[in-house]
Amino acid sequence: MAVTARVPNDLEPYWMPFTANRQFKARPRLLSAAKGLHYTTTDGRTVLDGTAGLWCCNAGHGHPKIVAAIQAQAAEMDYAPAFQMGHPKAFELASRVAALAPGDLDHVFFSNSGSEAVDTALKIALAYHRARGEAGRTRLIGRERGYHGVGFGGMSVGGMANNRKTFGPMLGGVDHLPQTYDRSKQAFSRGEPEWGAHLADELERIVALHDASTIAAVIVEPVACSAGVLIPPKGYLKRLREITSKHGILLIFDEVITGFGRLGAGFGAEYFDVQPDLITCAKGLTSGAVPMGATIARKHIYDAFMSGPEHVIELFHGYTYSGHPLACAAALAALDVYAEEGLFSKVRELAPYWAEAVHALKGLPHVVDLRNLGLIAAIELDPIAGQPAKRAFDAFLRAYDKGLLVRTTGDIIALSPPLTITRATVDEIFGKLAEVLREMA
Repeated sequence: MAVTARVPNDLEPYWMPFTANRQFKARPRLLSAAKGLHYTTTDGRTVLDGTAGLWCCNAGHGHPKIVAAIQAQAAEMDYAPAFQMGHPKAFELASRVAALAPGDLDHVFFSNSGSEAVDTALKIALAYHRARGEAGRTRLIGRERGYHGVGFGGMSVGGMANNRKTFGPMLGGVDHLPQTYDRSKQAFSRGEPEWGAHLADELERIVALHDASTIAAVIVEPVACSAGVLIPPKGYLKRLREITSKHGILLIFDEVITGFGRLGAGFGAEYFDVQPDLITCAKGLTSGAVPMGATIARKHIYDAFMSGPEHVIELFHGYTYSGHPLACAAALAALDVYAEEGLFSKVRELAPYWAEAVHALKGLPHVVDLRNLGLIAAIELDPIAGQPAKRAFDAFLRAYDKGLLVRTTGDIIALSPPLTITRATVDEIFGKLAEVLREMA
């Protein structure tokens, strides 16, 4: 059945997120359909999706099993209240997610986005220490160039200046670790850089400054993707775990992007062999088909709340759409697809070929660094003097005109295709990017 392209008659009312609205509305890029690895534009062009939507469509677009699950659930039950009530698929999904998570991360709190999952994790961390009689542990530690969504909690522990500077004071009692990237020592590293593990020891300095008794949690992305695919140095995450454990501080991994196969494992925690206390996830949880987030907690954290009279609410927190039936149906189907099609193992098999394709761009015009891990990559470009982010945005527009969708952050091109790609698709992505870079010489 042919898909009819729908073109809006007025672009102005929609205030678009994280978008140069005036530029877009002067030259709109409108997508009308998606299937597999490709989008279709309203003017009938096919565009290869090099970013899995927004790092989220891990099983590709319109997977029949996920589509059917959503359709069936909508017909059976559209909504069930999340407070003092439940429905079977929410419990089934929590069990499936807990089984996929490493170690004793076995209790799952559902939300609707990565931003909400992060705020949930931060609130659980604060409430956990209070429940244990350490109410003085209120300080939260993030990291420079970290991205943890756009709620005030996530912005506060995040470390991307443009996401913070417009909105006034953030949450109080927040400090930040230094970022882990130094191009002079890490440029063109393949996978995890050799240099930089010692940067985790900055946490000891922060602990000495504030005292461990005031610190509730440290939150980091295993790979800082939104800031430009900053790969952790070898041993860095293990060192963070050692220091947080030593001082009784919770370690939160924000796995909104690295969760559900992006690195070839269920979670980055598994890939890096580091056991955090809390994991936040979203995006790939439903393969982007329905909004959903989750915060996964270790058993001892959940158990700390399970005291007092049984009829009393243990955690005064939640969302109208926590565990939404359609989202649960989509997530269960997505987890089935990942398992049945062996997508995580396919990522591990394809990752070396992907790495070779990434680093084949070395020496092309304006390329100052290349980074890769799993099925993620960054091409960092030399900025145009006085026009930060302009060169990468020009590359984004040129790639789109050639039928390739990429992401940019600053002067960095980021790639994160669906996990269903093939070697031929990899060749197409990097062939088109090489053309773009040569044209920009």
